[in-house]
Amino acid sequence: MSGIYARRIAVLAASAALAATTGLLTAPSAQAAMPTPVTASTARTYLSQLTVQAEGSSTGYSRDKFPHWITQSGACNTREVVLKRDGTNVSQDSSCAAVRGSWYSEYDGATWTAAADLDIDHMVPLAEAWRSGAAGWTTAQRQAYANDLTRPQLIAVTDNVNQSKGDKDPAKWLPSRTAYQCTYVRAWVDVKHYYGLTVDPAEKTALQSVLNGC
Repeated sequence: MSGIYARRIAVLAASAALAATTGLLTAPSAQAAMPTPVTASTARTYLSQLTVQAEGSSTGYSRDKFPHWITQSGACNTREVVLKRDGTNVSQDSSCAAVRGSWYSEYDGATWTAAADLDIDHMVPLAEAWRSGAAGWTTAQRQAYANDLTRPQLIAVTDNVNQSKGDKDPAKWLPSRTAYQCTYVRAWVDVKHYYGLTVDPAEKTALQSVLNGC
């Protein structure tokens, strides 16, 4: 792990621990969308800087090793913050659950009015991160990754679409809505670069292919 990356993840871990134990005094700023990923040009540069190697093993992986969703503010956890951020006219009850609103799923173009129809997708899935370097992180570092609201890592999408994605990388799965594929791979590369994760050869080829058309 590089010194720069170690400092980055240490800060994230400390922030996540603070949120989990005390709650933040103020909620994250409403953005009405996932944080904007780097440009296609920057993504191509980032992609060229990523270490290319065969994907690691899933041995030892468990979602429990990436604790989520942690408290972000008051009664609101990460899922509820993303639902509020990504929706339109979202109302929440006293426990922070979204009781009404409208959500547009960027992956498939569907619009939903019930929060139960939405999953919060990890852009770079937890299992993918594990096989790409996160197996060597501490639990606190994995918690920070799994609840990262600053990078383009979390997005509210149609639940069964998220489930069909599973832990697949872009060589095996891309959003069916082609208009979003450029944003998707820009976000994927942005996240992998920030966290120092590796890419396998087929994954890199798929990312390059989409980015070349952006």
